[in-house]
Amino acid sequence: MTKTAASSAQLSEETPLELREMAAAIEALPPHYRDAVSPALARVVECSTRRRRILNLVQEALSQLRLDMKYLIFDLEATRRERDSYKETLERDGRL
Repeated sequence: MTKTAASSAQLSEETPLELREMAAAIEALPPHYRDAVSPALARVVECSTRRRRILNLVQEALSQLRLDMKYLIFDLEATRRERDSYKETLERDGRL
């Protein structure tokens, strides 16, 4: 497998359209130029893929954080209601 075939294999539907177009343009170059530019394209595709994965992980982590915050707020409100209810019970019984 040549360098260009290897870099083409790394391209997928998740790869941005601009990079796929650039890869197609590089494939059309004469072999001398193609061999010189292909390693740089492979690094760019790799970096783009890594950034996309990192972005997805960050988005998932933020979603989980939002959900955790909702649970914490619910627990806090429930605890406050329980405290207020207990306080009212104590006041009715004349203990406070």
